[in-house]
Amino acid sequence: MTPVHFAFSSAFVLGLTGLAFNRTHLLSALLCLEGMMLSLFIALSVWALQLDSTNFSVAPMFLLTFAACEAGAGLALLVATARTHGTDRLQNLNLLQC
Repeated sequence: MTPVHFAFSSAFVLGLTGLAFNRTHLLSALLCLEGMMLSLFIALSVWALQLDSTNFSVAPMFLLTFAACEAGAGLALLVATARTHGTDRLQNLNLLQC
Protein backbone atom coordinates (compact mmCIF):
# COMPACT_ATOMS: atom_id res chain seq x y z
CA MET A 1 0.00 0.00 0.00
CA THR A 2 1.48 3.32 -1.02
CA PRO A 3 1.58 6.24 1.42
CA VAL A 4 -1.02 8.08 -0.66
CA HIS A 5 -3.47 5.21 -0.44
CA PHE A 6 -2.74 4.83 3.27
CA ALA A 7 -3.49 8.53 3.84
CA PHE A 8 -6.84 8.36 2.04
CA SER A 9 -7.92 5.15 3.72
CA SER A 10 -6.88 6.41 7.15
CA ALA A 11 -8.80 9.66 6.58
CA PHE A 12 -11.89 7.63 5.70
CA VAL A 13 -11.47 5.37 8.73
CA LEU A 14 -10.97 8.37 11.02
CA GLY A 15 -14.21 9.89 9.74
CA LEU A 16 -15.99 6.57 10.23
CA THR A 17 -14.74 6.15 13.80
CA GLY A 18 -15.64 9.75 14.58
CA LEU A 19 -19.13 9.09 13.30
CA ALA A 20 -19.43 5.86 15.27
CA PHE A 21 -18.01 6.99 18.61
CA ASN A 22 -18.57 10.76 18.81
CA ARG A 23 -22.34 11.02 18.54
CA THR A 24 -23.10 13.89 20.88
CA HIS A 25 -23.89 16.69 18.43
CA LEU A 26 -25.50 16.62 15.01
CA LEU A 27 -22.90 19.04 13.66
CA SER A 28 -20.01 16.72 14.56
CA ALA A 29 -21.77 13.83 12.82
CA LEU A 30 -22.25 15.96 9.71
CA LEU A 31 -18.60 16.99 9.74
CA CYS A 32 -17.52 13.34 9.97
CA LEU A 33 -19.75 12.48 7.02
CA GLU A 34 -18.31 15.36 5.03
CA GLY A 35 -14.76 14.25 5.80
CA MET A 36 -15.58 10.74 4.62
CA MET A 37 -17.05 12.05 1.39
CA LEU A 38 -14.05 14.30 0.72
CA SER A 39 -11.60 11.45 1.28
CA LEU A 40 -13.64 9.31 -1.13
CA PHE A 41 -13.60 12.15 -3.67
CA ILE A 42 -9.83 12.56 -3.49
CA ALA A 43 -9.25 8.80 -3.64
CA LEU A 44 -11.54 8.44 -6.65
CA SER A 45 -9.81 11.36 -8.38
CA VAL A 46 -6.37 9.88 -7.80
CA TRP A 47 -7.60 6.50 -9.00
CA ALA A 48 -8.97 8.03 -12.20
CA LEU A 49 -5.67 9.83 -12.78
CA GLN A 50 -3.65 6.65 -12.22
CA LEU A 51 -5.72 4.72 -14.74
CA ASP A 52 -5.28 7.43 -17.40
CA SER A 53 -8.78 6.73 -18.57
CA THR A 54 -11.35 9.32 -19.56
CA ASN A 55 -14.20 6.96 -18.68
CA PHE A 56 -13.74 7.45 -14.94
CA SER A 57 -13.03 11.18 -15.00
CA VAL A 58 -16.70 12.09 -14.53
CA ALA A 59 -17.23 9.89 -11.46
CA PRO A 60 -15.45 12.23 -8.97
CA MET A 61 -17.62 15.12 -10.11
CA PHE A 62 -20.77 13.08 -9.50
CA LEU A 63 -19.49 12.19 -6.04
CA LEU A 64 -18.68 15.82 -5.27
CA THR A 65 -22.15 16.88 -6.42
CA PHE A 66 -23.71 14.25 -4.19
CA ALA A 67 -21.56 15.41 -1.26
CA ALA A 68 -22.67 19.02 -1.76
CA CYS A 69 -26.34 17.98 -1.82
CA GLU A 70 -25.80 15.87 1.30
CA ALA A 71 -24.15 18.80 3.08
CA GLY A 72 -26.98 21.15 2.14
CA ALA A 73 -29.64 18.74 3.34
CA GLY A 74 -27.70 18.11 6.55
CA LEU A 75 -27.39 21.80 7.31
CA ALA A 76 -31.09 22.31 6.62
CA LEU A 77 -31.87 19.53 9.10
CA LEU A 78 -29.47 21.08 11.59
CA VAL A 79 -31.17 24.48 11.36
CA ALA A 80 -34.64 22.92 11.63
CA THR A 81 -33.58 20.86 14.64
CA ALA A 82 -31.96 23.84 16.36
CA ARG A 83 -35.09 25.92 15.84
CA THR A 84 -37.55 23.34 17.10
CA HIS A 85 -35.54 21.75 19.93
CA GLY A 86 -33.17 24.58 20.79
CA THR A 87 -30.07 22.38 20.58
CA ASP A 88 -28.31 20.00 18.23
CA ARG A 89 -27.53 17.34 20.82
CA LEU A 90 -28.54 13.96 19.48
CA GLN A 91 -29.49 12.63 22.92
CA ASN A 92 -32.25 15.24 23.25
CA LEU A 93 -33.86 14.24 19.98
CA ASN A 94 -36.64 11.69 20.34
CA LEU A 95 -38.02 10.40 17.05
CA LEU A 96 -41.15 9.02 18.69
CA GLN A 97 -42.14 12.42 20.04
CA CYS A 98 -43.35 15.25 17.80
